[in-house]
Amino acid sequence: MGTKKFTILHSNDMHGDFLAEMDGAEGNLIGGLALLSTYINRVRAEEQNVIYCIAGDMVQGSIIDSEFKGVSTIDVMNYLAPDVVSLGNHEVDYGLPHLLFLEKIANFPIVNANLYVKPFDKRMMRPFFIKNVEGFDVLFTGILTEKVMDALALDNLVGSFVSLKEAAEEVGRICNAYKNDDIDLTVILTHIGFDSDVELAKMLDPAWGVDMIIGGHSHTILDQPAMVNGILIAQAGTGTDQVGRFDIVVDDDTNSIIEWKWQLVPIDASIGEPDEKMLDHIREFQDPVDRKYAAILTKLAEKHTHPRREIETSLGNLMADALADSLGCDVILLGAGSVRVPELGPVVTLGDFVSCFPYDDSVTRYTVTGDVLTRMFGHWMRNANRDGEGECYQVNAAVAAVHDDATDALASLAIAGKPVDPAGTYTLGLQGYHAANAEAYLAVTPEELAAGGDPKVVTTSAQEVLQEWMRDHQNESRQVQGRLVYR
Repeated sequence: MGTKKFTILHSNDMHGDFLAEMDGAEGNLIGGLALLSTYINRVRAEEQNVIYCIAGDMVQGSIIDSEFKGVSTIDVMNYLAPDVVSLGNHEVDYGLPHLLFLEKIANFPIVNANLYVKPFDKRMMRPFFIKNVEGFDVLFTGILTEKVMDALALDNLVGSFVSLKEAAEEVGRICNAYKNDDIDLTVILTHIGFDSDVELAKMLDPAWGVDMIIGGHSHTILDQPAMVNGILIAQAGTGTDQVGRFDIVVDDDTNSIIEWKWQLVPIDASIGEPDEKMLDHIREFQDPVDRKYAAILTKLAEKHTHPRREIETSLGNLMADALADSLGCDVILLGAGSVRVPELGPVVTLGDFVSCFPYDDSVTRYTVTGDVLTRMFGHWMRNANRDGEGECYQVNAAVAAVHDDATDALASLAIAGKPVDPAGTYTLGLQGYHAANAEAYLAVTPEELAAGGDPKVVTTSAQEVLQEWMRDHQNESRQVQGRLVYR
């Protein structure tokens, strides 16, 4: 059969990024699904063998997605018509039954090889998809981040082979089972972060014939793909402001890529006019959301920002203080990833707030010793955890923690101006998601958390607590003040 040229377009971590934004003084449009649709339609018209794939996290991150619990995203994606999609960690945010419902309404295959119903050793999702393109067979399989297990920590039926070694073995099972089909191109859609993609590629047996890893989760922007163990590794940042594009030539005799070119294509006004039919489709979801969420919730004294989750931020400080004030905890550890926007205010509508804090989780108050509390801070503030993939926290004003990066150790921890007493006791507020995963995130077992007395659920909805606090607190202001110091 010889050789054949393919164009593979890829996105990841779109997070319900439906709408274009204005950029710069000239107000040029960037991103949004309507411009992305225009580009994908153009490439499909210009090139013969086009495949568009998404490496996880289509959902969660926008108010439209939250209001419709992902149904809006899947419906809009049906219009965009990707050829294949893999699961990301946020696809399970609305619960497993809802994920299976979303899969049913998707017109495209959603693949994942390593999410299992444990007692029956059955995969939850479709483990692979083979697309035939003019006689060439392209195999796609999907691998999830370990974080999917965080969201499912309380579900005893569901498990995953989550280590990189186990993930590599799962890839081997899929490739070995279907290599007799004379697969010409093998692509893994991962959601484990770029550094983990590199490590995974090193573990894959060349005999399995994996050609490409298209990844997500770490929101990595690349100049060019990495080549590891003969495998191309790429990622396309986050949102819809750009899309990755491979132009490759595949040899049918060797089942390998013999030529390739890659670029990260900006999705902006230079693409052309937005796809009006896509805009009309989005408006069906946007209009009722706009009507509901236009009400002003509060006005802050100034704009608050949250540029990175690995550092103390003014917006993180505001929200941690609100929870501590409302729930009566000495220490609040607010998952920094719960804050989903880089800035908020001064005017905050209900829609702004929900976009900022879409997760409606409980908060439980624990009583822990100073020794346990110190260990928790030392664990999550460590150097290796601040890599864009680790789980970090924002803290309330009573906390002052200093980490020595040179020795990679906690240098000091004070609560309410006094050094933490190892034998003393302190009340600690944790969101349900983080409490369920405290051993991995905070190096503390459930038994240690409960040792100081019966834990108390102080709210079933952190979102409602924050919303009410903001409504009652006009003109609030917070700055970065040294609650978390890395030196």
